[in-house]
Amino acid sequence: MVLVLNGVIQDERPINTHALFLEHPVYRETATQLLSIPTKTVGAPGLLYVCQREMAAVAPHDRNVNIIGSDDATTCIIVVVRHSVWFFIFTGSGAIALAHLDGNGTDEAVSAMVARVQELAFGYPEGRIELQLIGGFSDPQGYAEDLFSNIMQSFHKHPLEIDLTQSCVGELNTIVREEINWPIIYGVGVNIKTGEIFPATFPDKGPDLQLRMARHFTGSHQVLDIYDSAVGMLRIGPFNYDPLRGVDLWLAQSDEFILKHLSTSPDVEPPHFAMQVRATLRYIQDNQFPAVTVFRNNNPHYFRRDETTGCWSPVRY
Repeated sequence: MVLVLNGVIQDERPINTHALFLEHPVYRETATQLLSIPTKTVGAPGLLYVCQREMAAVAPHDRNVNIIGSDDATTCIIVVVRHSVWFFIFTGSGAIALAHLDGNGTDEAVSAMVARVQELAFGYPEGRIELQLIGGFSDPQGYAEDLFSNIMQSFHKHPLEIDLTQSCVGELNTIVREEINWPIIYGVGVNIKTGEIFPATFPDKGPDLQLRMARHFTGSHQVLDIYDSAVGMLRIGPFNYDPLRGVDLWLAQSDEFILKHLSTSPDVEPPHFAMQVRATLRYIQDNQFPAVTVFRNNNPHYFRRDETTGCWSPVRY
């Protein structure tokens, strides 16, 4: 029972987003501030992009990363955990973990995020753990609301005090267009040096994208930690997934069919959704058993930041 809302330790977690905003209007204010920031388009150099069902943690002094972020979140929620300032007297480490959660593996992801931030914050015992939630909207099926509740429960039962400082989710991240609810923010970036968080979109989502996305359609529920901060490298896998039956039939369908049946929010997906899903389905078609064809000898795929381009390049490690 150590979730902290507006500086007060809570005996119970908020039952829903509406109750949170009603009892703690400060979250409306911080959400309004975030929504007032223009959306930035972030390029690949210096970017650590986190896909759905992934997390990563990084320290401010990391020479390989400037921005950590994620986008394409409709009913998903982007979670940021940061080791920050304690009562504006002592300076925390500034270590940041970011995850893109969809309801799978939430408990394990929350524990891993906090643990990774604590590891990176070693030597800064005075700092506090801050939590920021961005994404999700008032979708008709209530997927985002259920996910918010799931995330709150996971953090509330964590033994550390965790201070919720931002909750731009649900009704606060919803705009109505032609009688349809839409998300306002689809993605955010975090400046790892300053901790500044801002609405963002990422045209380049990093290497092995189709491999990483294949897990969404093939029964893999774990939230993967994709960054090895000790060596400064992006790390994908190793993992396996179940073969996807009828992938040929899926690929033969129209974009509208794919949207309707493979999205939790077909009316409001970004324009590239169907194209991205098709590319992922083709990858699954070609790699039904990645433990055999992709991760030979059970080795991860490692990528190091190229000093000239600032982008991730494959390396043997």
